[in-house]
Amino acid sequence: MPPIAELLAPIQSSPFLPEVVDRLSALLEAERQRRNKFYEEMTPEMKVEFIDGEVILHSPARNQHLDATARIAKLLTVYVDDRELGEVKIEKCLVVFPRNDYEPDIVFFGPAKAATLKQDTMKFPVPDLIVEVLSESTEERDRGVKFQDYEAHGVQEYWIVDAEKGVIEQHVLAGDRYELRMKSGSGTLVSEAIPGFQAPVEAFFDSKANTAALRGLL
Repeated sequence: MPPIAELLAPIQSSPFLPEVVDRLSALLEAERQRRNKFYEEMTPEMKVEFIDGEVILHSPARNQHLDATARIAKLLTVYVDDRELGEVKIEKCLVVFPRNDYEPDIVFFGPAKAATLKQDTMKFPVPDLIVEVLSESTEERDRGVKFQDYEAHGVQEYWIVDAEKGVIEQHVLAGDRYELRMKSGSGTLVSEAIPGFQAPVEAFFDSKANTAALRGLL
C-alpha cells in the first residue's frame, strides 16, 4: 500500500473525518504563514532550515564534519564539472520540498534540474542526490524526517556519512522506497544518480586517499 494510502486508511471511514480535515487545513495554513515569514527573514549568512513548521538554526560544525564534507564535495564537483553532468552545491543551498526546506551538506542536480538554475536562484528544486554528514544535533532528523521526505519526493540517492566512524551509508530509490546498497568504511561506492561516478570510501575520510582518488577521476 502506498504511504499516503497507509496514512488515510485509519480515518477515511471515520465519522470524525470532516473535523480532521478542518483541523489539518487550519494547521497547514498557520504553517504556510510561518514558512512565508521564514523566507522573508532568512539571509545568505544563515544556515537554517524549515522543518515540520519550525525554523531550525544550525550551530558550527566539528572539524571532522567539515573535512568529510569538503573531501566528498571535492570528488563530486571535480567529476561532475569535468564531464558536464550537472551541478554540485555545498551547505547553504536551500532545497524546497512540498512541506519542508532543507540545507543539506552536499547536493547534486542532474542536467535537467541544473538547467533551471539561475545566478540569483535562492530556492532550489529537489536534488537528485543528497549527502548529509551526521552530527549529534542533526542525526535524528537526518535518519528521520529527512530520510522520509527525501524518499517520498524522489531524491534518487541519499548518502548518510558518519565522519567519526568513517562509515558511509548509500540509500538508492527502488520504486518508492530506499534500498540500502552499502554501509561500509571500505570498498568502492558506485553512484546511480551520477553516471559513472565511483570512489573508494576511504577517499571520503582520508586526505591521501582523497588526493589519489581525484587523480583517478581526472
